Amino acid sequence: MILITGGAGYIGSHCAIDFIKSGYDVVILDNLSVGHIEIIERLKDFAKNHNEEQKGSLVDFINADINDTYALNVLFNTYKIDAVIHFAADALVNESVINPRKYYENNVIGSINLLNSMIDNNVKKIVFSSTCATYGEPEYVPIDEKHVQKPVNPYGNTKLAMEFAIKDYAKAYGLKYTIFRYFNVIGADSEGVTGEWHNIETHLVPNILKADEK
Repeated sequence: MILITGGAGYIGSHCAIDFIKSGYDVVILDNLSVGHIEIIERLKDFAKNHNEEQKGSLVDFINADINDTYALNVLFNTYKIDAVIHFAADALVNESVINPRKYYENNVIGSINLLNSMIDNNVKKIVFSSTCATYGEPEYVPIDEKHVQKPVNPYGNTKLAMEFAIKDYAKAYGLKYTIFRYFNVIGADSEGVTGEWHNIETHLVPNILKADEK
């Protein structure tokens, strides 16, 4: 079974669809602060319809926060988790400058809680959703993975802090990890299950399209 934190959000829900198509059981942990319960219902319906065609998967949903260590421990004791895909995070650059406390509490402390619960329950595989904001101001373009990481805002700082933490946990506890640093993620899935749905739209391409409409 795959645990997807933040699976009621944009990238997380697309990830869930791919796992469902591949026949994996999925449990989604999301506090719905920016995610949508409607997406969870769509994912459940998608999994149900997919199961009619071939051996498919189930989708369970836990409405909880990664800072809720009790909920995390119950989850790991209830489900046999094989790997974690970690998308749950606050991700507004401007807000992180105004309210860094929120970002460190969620993106760092909450993520550490998740890592600890994984290690305590012998779950050793994680895919971490980081950000291009860890690079800071470009020293050359196009930016590649060898580019120096010098974040210029608290959001980027929190994501880079977790990259270091994950690498340290890997050395100490045998954690296996993959880290993705997204730039501009766009689009909807081909079957229309999920797509762009932000109350505050921060993605580049939708904002360009909105500007063009004006």
